Amino acid sequence: MNTETVVVPADGGVLPGDLVVPESARAVVLFAHGSGSSRHSPRNRAVAATLREAGLGTLLIDLLTEEEERRDVVTAEHRFDIPLLGRRLVAALEWLGTQPRTRDLPVVLFGASTGAAAALRAAAEHPDRVLTVVSRGGRPDLAGDVLPAVRAPVLLVVGGLDHEVLRLNEEAARHLRVAGRVHVIPGATHLFEEPGALEQVAETVREWCKECLGAAPAP
Repeated sequence: MNTETVVVPADGGVLPGDLVVPESARAVVLFAHGSGSSRHSPRNRAVAATLREAGLGTLLIDLLTEEEERRDVVTAEHRFDIPLLGRRLVAALEWLGTQPRTRDLPVVLFGASTGAAAALRAAAEHPDRVLTVVSRGGRPDLAGDVLPAVRAPVLLVVGGLDHEVLRLNEEAARHLRVAGRVHVIPGATHLFEEPGALEQVAETVREWCKECLGAAPAP
């Protein structure tokens, strides 16, 4: 599977991304990074590789321009700007709908850290395009009053030792009006750095996407 470097127009600038679409892909997973991360995140890339093996396309994209990233390294002013990140993710979602290889595929929004809140905002704005929203160690609570508007099923994956984030995820789940699940990886901390923890995340997400595709109505 070849990786295509793409650029997505957003807010008058461009966002670089890496797109891979396997033959006969049934969906494409759009990754939303957060808290100072980027499309080069080794954890998200590891999860993306597992999902591609399961026949899903992946788009790993930076939600900040190069200039914004340089400024954010110093000021951290953008990484918690959920409306900004949400707009950028919507732009990427709409871009996927214009591309020949992805325009007919449902989209899985995969958010890590603050990217989870951005994913939920994008899902609320495009309910007919999003198959499901997945959060890995995310902050869905930062989506605020958007949570009840989400119509796609939601999977919140949290490390069992990431106590505060687990509490925030459980609280956010109570505000959802859709099928949702908080899945705890036992013995894992926030970054899932423990042996086998990230593999458990990837397998959990793969099975969840399979379930969602099986439940989706035929086109």
